[in-house]
Amino acid sequence: MNLAAMDLNLLLTFEALYETGSVTLAGQRLNRAQPSVSNALGRLRHAFQDELFVRTADGMVPTERAQALIPGIALALEQLRRALAQGLDFDPLAAQGRRFTLATSDYADMVLVPHIVALLRREAPGVALRVARLNRETVYEQLDQSGIDLAIGGLLDPPKRMLQQRLYEERFVCIGDRERLGPPHEALDLETYLGQPHALFVPSDNGSSRGVIDVHLARLGRERQVLATFAHIAALPFAVRGTDLLATMAERVARLMAPEGTAIRALPPELQDTAFGIDMVYGRRSENDPAARWLRALVVRAAVQVDDDAPGD
Repeated sequence: MNLAAMDLNLLLTFEALYETGSVTLAGQRLNRAQPSVSNALGRLRHAFQDELFVRTADGMVPTERAQALIPGIALALEQLRRALAQGLDFDPLAAQGRRFTLATSDYADMVLVPHIVALLRREAPGVALRVARLNRETVYEQLDQSGIDLAIGGLLDPPKRMLQQRLYEERFVCIGDRERLGPPHEALDLETYLGQPHALFVPSDNGSSRGVIDVHLARLGRERQVLATFAHIAALPFAVRGTDLLATMAERVARLMAPEGTAIRALPPELQDTAFGIDMVYGRRSENDPAARWLRALVVRAAVQVDDDAPGD
């Protein structure tokens, strides 16, 4: 395809149709009449020799070709938006058409992202937000390519070319069935902790049954028995309720998610040095982007809100 023959407005229409699934809503986003959007769709279909979007009862559904095209088109448009914004002040209240993309861990989705969303909706109502899964194998490449603005999570180990900012500290606690854990204000002793089987959150798909706690236990010459692993952290509190399983998880998530019938206990003293930081990582190229700087400041303020709500010792 000859790039010189491609109208940039067609790519904006493609993006709007993909994200809204509606000719009418795409027109509203682009401030264009519905016939104009329909005409642009016709030109897109001709250019790519594909239907791209098929009308169904659920709206305009993208074809396989459209699904394959959208990552590159969205990235190119976002990079162009950022390039045009260089050197300009960022007015969050007046901003329209800017989209921030965050790659976040399950933990951050539950604990920090709600505060980010609330601040963003209040202070920059015209800015769009996409929250993507944090893939630790590809996240730094995504930052390099400006596919995401920020990575947020715990236990991140970025390469030196990245910039990293600590947001706040988190610690692990143990959660289990209330009938089995005993008095809620006492830390478990190590023998009790190791004497019961464990459930473990494993965010990767590599079949691992080891986590940060297991590394610390190995240094002590000890080992726990992990009999259940889960791909989603939210499953842990419900997995231990009514069973003999224990789970070790971030305290703020445990207190947020613990259902009736579960109890939260401090880890054994031998494991209480396992606190970890929640960090924000970003690429150096975004340092001079006023919008990116504003976003990072907003995330810091959201983190302060989280830290202010820290559970008491």
